[in-house]
Amino acid sequence: MARKIVVAITGASGSIYAKVLLNRLIELKDQISEVGIVMSDNAKDVWQEELQNQAYNNFPFQFYSKNDFFAPFASGSARYDTMIICPCSMGTLARIAHGISSDLTTRAADVILKERRKLILVTRETPLSLVHIQNMKLITEAGGIICPASPSFYSLPKTFDELAGTVVDRVLSLAGFDFDHYQWGKE
Repeated sequence: MARKIVVAITGASGSIYAKVLLNRLIELKDQISEVGIVMSDNAKDVWQEELQNQAYNNFPFQFYSKNDFFAPFASGSARYDTMIICPCSMGTLARIAHGISSDLTTRAADVILKERRKLILVTRETPLSLVHIQNMKLITEAGGIICPASPSFYSLPKTFDELAGTVVDRVLSLAGFDFDHYQWGKE
């Protein structure tokens, strides 16, 4: 069954994770029927600063305005099955944890949680305050998955994209996609 995926990109540092995620979703197109993207203004600024381009404009997905509450995934009836927020700022995490649906990202996350579907937040912050940890606890208790952007090194990544790919592959595995990727103990 083809998947319907929402990807939200917030203004947290870590645009490379979003770029690698979008590239991987293109590779997994045979498992996906729809990808909806919502990107904050800060996310665009951070992408430009960190990656020195505006390549987010070149991806073949439907992009929605941050205030477009008519986007299909703003309603549970559209049956999007997974939402990935990558990277996820602590402000976005806090609004989701407390049910504040002030924009399309937080509304879509609220919908995913209330419909008991898969929400994965790729958090990018260090160190963590007690407030951050408590908000992560609330989201986890509500059924969300916190997947910190903590790359692994045992696959011996040689580029920044490969390093970011260690996180993205974990996220896609958590989301239930079937694909070849490095797994500990397998050749």
